[in-house]
Amino acid sequence: MVVVIEEEEPLEFHDLPEGCIENVLSFTTPQDVARLSLVSSTFKSAAESDSVWDKFLPADYRSIIAQSETDVDDCLSSLSKKDLYVNLTQKPILIDGGKKSFQLDKVDGKKCYMLSARSLFIVWGDTPRYWTWISLPDSRFSEVAELVSVCWFEIRGWINTNMLSPQTLYGAYLVFKTSGSGTYGFEYQPVEASIVIAGGDHVERNVFLDAERGRRLRYQIVPRRFRTGIFSRAPFVEAPVAPTESVEDMQKYPKDRADGWLEMELGEFFNEGGDDKEVEIGVYEVKGGGWKGGLVVQGIEIRPKPKSC
Repeated sequence: MVVVIEEEEPLEFHDLPEGCIENVLSFTTPQDVARLSLVSSTFKSAAESDSVWDKFLPADYRSIIAQSETDVDDCLSSLSKKDLYVNLTQKPILIDGGKKSFQLDKVDGKKCYMLSARSLFIVWGDTPRYWTWISLPDSRFSEVAELVSVCWFEIRGWINTNMLSPQTLYGAYLVFKTSGSGTYGFEYQPVEASIVIAGGDHVERNVFLDAERGRRLRYQIVPRRFRTGIFSRAPFVEAPVAPTESVEDMQKYPKDRADGWLEMELGEFFNEGGDDKEVEIGVYEVKGGGWKGGLVVQGIEIRPKPKSC
């Protein structure tokens, strides 16, 4: 009697039930899901599943979206979880009566907020002699604060840690631009920036809000003249020279944003999660006594910092 034993073909990963693949994908990252969706049609279908993308959305996303305008809430609520995630990473939504904006970080879906100028405490902010409120088409908020002229410059904002993603290193950034008439009083005068966590850390640093000086240092050109060849009759050419400022010094100056505004990092803090704590973010210049003006403030943005390699 001859017994024939048939060998079973090995089970490929993409042959697993779609529900099993969905569960595996939910423990990866949005970038991993996008790549794995190219493996097979089964993976592609699983990568579109609401059960996968629900894991990437914040647990309280429904209550956050409910704070937006009714038409925005209705529109976002009708999207699939994947489309909702993508939408929130690409475009911020206004919440809290238009006083804050919310979006998700494009890399890992962590929460990002911007506190509008109207939600901040600005010394003399309601006195037209010192500050005026205007509307700009490239601002996400209906109003921004334009600094006319002050000798006491002070802006503060607050956010609670339970609004942010836990176990995340956050940076706080003043988002502003130069007014049409230009800035003055900030050229060589540093301003103080601080981040204070209630019952915890207190971080301070000095920064500069003079964007033009920062650009000059970043793209410094010293007129070193040279000819392009030994016998060339071509005119002298100026050669660019590397900036003399260190990387640490350059971080004290504003940087250009993709949206056409400037941002100045005011400091960073680590949100452990757990107990809710209030974070105070401040930027001020009250010691020099000189008059200063020409800034347009959109708000203070709080977003995750990139992970160092």
